[in-house]
Amino acid sequence: MIPFLQDEKNVASLLNDFKRYLEIERHASQYTLRNYLHDLRHFIDYAVKENIATLEDVDIQLLRRYIASLLEEGFEKSSVARKLSALRSFYSYLTQTNIITKNPLLSISSPKLTKRLPAFLSTDEVNKLIMAPDISTPLGMRDKAMLELLYASGLRVSEITSLDIVNVNLEEREVRVLGKGSKERITLMGKPAVNAIDCYLREGRPKLTGQRSTDALFLNRYGRRLSKRSIQQTLSRYAAAAGLTKRVFPHMIRHSFATHLLDGGADLRVVQELLGHASLSTTQIYTHVTQTQARKVYLASHPRAKKQGD
Repeated sequence: MIPFLQDEKNVASLLNDFKRYLEIERHASQYTLRNYLHDLRHFIDYAVKENIATLEDVDIQLLRRYIASLLEEGFEKSSVARKLSALRSFYSYLTQTNIITKNPLLSISSPKLTKRLPAFLSTDEVNKLIMAPDISTPLGMRDKAMLELLYASGLRVSEITSLDIVNVNLEEREVRVLGKGSKERITLMGKPAVNAIDCYLREGRPKLTGQRSTDALFLNRYGRRLSKRSIQQTLSRYAAAAGLTKRVFPHMIRHSFATHLLDGGADLRVVQELLGHASLSTTQIYTHVTQTQARKVYLASHPRAKKQGD
């Protein structure tokens, strides 16, 4: 039976079933779950205002009006595309489970997005950031190890927070990671990261655990697993201490990792494997970054590249 959109109890039950589907079948992250459910609620509210009785009654015309309303309200094209992605996933689930018989999203395309080149740090900026922690303290040792590992491995912040001690092999300089879609991969690290993690494990981490017993690699001051929010705040603090004027966030370190590898001559498919990208096209955006950087260096350095009179 298709729930009426004004029947809050049935709508809530349906969204909860969809959430479980995303968790179990799609291995969706908590971030994705939160965004998808928020976006679906937003659409359902709009549909109710448009006097749509059930999800079966949603058609192409309504969806086009919805997209137009989002753009008129000032939503970025990327936000509109995300909301449509949530709707596509939802309607695919509804048709697969025979809750509805037709999928109006099949004829709707997302707004064409302008590709943004990922922001990254220079090697000098990365070095300043990594040198910022005070390694005479347990938290400083932790932060030094964390920054070294972020840059050495290109891990996502969610992958850093979920690391356990057993995932790190200092002798082989390897880290076993459970990435997006619960896909496991091995990423690597250099000697500076190994040394920083070894120092943290021997001297810093024991002082943070206290009486607690935990497998987590990176801990907060209370001996609990470090959160993504804490890592973001830590990065912002050290960026300011290092004198960096740009806003630094965890994914920027990942962008820097990929860009510097390609600048150093790494093969694109190797970088894809290390980043854990399912598609090579996702990794290829970094080639645009390196080409842009190469152009800047060329124009600034080559004697015949500068305009006369410069």
